[in-house]
Amino acid sequence: MAFGSRAGHFDDEPLVARTYALPELPWETIAGRLEPITISILRFDARLEASGLSAGWQSRCDMTEAVRALLLDGHLVDVGDLVLHDAGMDVRHPTHELTRAAAALRARRTTLARKAPWPLSIDGLAALRGIGPVAEDKPTRSKCKRPDPEDEEAYPAYAHDADPWKAHFAEIDALLERTGKVLAGETLIPKSRSHLVYDPDQDEAEAEDLWLDVVKRTSGWPAIAAAAVAWNAWLDLNLYTRLPWLGLIMAAAILRARGLTNHLLPLAAGFKQSKFRPQGREGAAEKLEGFCQVLEEALAIAHKDLDRLILARELMSRVTAKTRSNSKLPELVELFLSRPLVTVPLGAKLLKVTPKAIDLMLAQLGGALPRELTGRTRYRAWGIV
Repeated sequence: MAFGSRAGHFDDEPLVARTYALPELPWETIAGRLEPITISILRFDARLEASGLSAGWQSRCDMTEAVRALLLDGHLVDVGDLVLHDAGMDVRHPTHELTRAAAALRARRTTLARKAPWPLSIDGLAALRGIGPVAEDKPTRSKCKRPDPEDEEAYPAYAHDADPWKAHFAEIDALLERTGKVLAGETLIPKSRSHLVYDPDQDEAEAEDLWLDVVKRTSGWPAIAAAAVAWNAWLDLNLYTRLPWLGLIMAAAILRARGLTNHLLPLAAGFKQSKFRPQGREGAAEKLEGFCQVLEEALAIAHKDLDRLILARELMSRVTAKTRSNSKLPELVELFLSRPLVTVPLGAKLLKVTPKAIDLMLAQLGGALPRELTGRTRYRAWGIV
């Protein structure tokens, strides 16, 4: 009798969902630390937009960040190989490290291609990992033009039904029925992942939900503090051990979603340059200070790269100002401003001209030509460094 009552007592206990405990930050102390960094991010973003080099700077930043992200994981990837691989001009068979760098580059471009809140969702995480589709933003329909009554696609689904909600409720009922079968053990959840690669004891779905809950609960915090807590939660939850670079991209995406910048800052470069290395023993204030150091180093690197681009554009624009209107030289200059390095075959393919034409344009640049990076006769490359 006692055993039955004890069992019934356990059955009546509610299940408590697991949550990630947010750190208690000393706001009176850190407020003065967050303000100047926030102003610095806003000033850099305004300077980048005013320079007219935002697209080229972001393209270069994405490629160099992909290389630095793999370097933080202990893998060395040549940025020249990544540039050629991105253009489909591999000079050798792509290595495993180069493929991972290309995945990091694709993740950054995917994050920028969609509106700010999308990467911070379950669909966004699936797409950035490469296991979900990247849905495009659908253009809004013009309000001034009335839809054609004969055009079925001009109306939403089930618009002509007697009960438009009937089909939606049917889909919800079917979903609830499938969920009930899974919980009852009637339907086995497929497990196709190898235990040699993934940790069977780690529930990635639960970790994703916990991290997204952290992002939601810190939505009212200052942007830098929210990004720092989200990055630390990413490390604590050990999300996606095979994609260690994605955490810094998510931190940059949070800064972008909160309106501090319209770009993705080079946080991997800032982390590599800074002295902060999380060990798991730091307090909440120390982790926030470490993230602030990463941001300061990233902004310093971003400013230096923008200075180089502005100077190089000014020097090369003096030559392009004297060219004919149908010259391809201005397009070659834009190629230099958007790639870490440029080779003759790469320029010939992207500009759709002959390699001889690229050689003539390089000679035409003269002293304004960017620095040669290789110094070899068979493989020559130039870049703004």
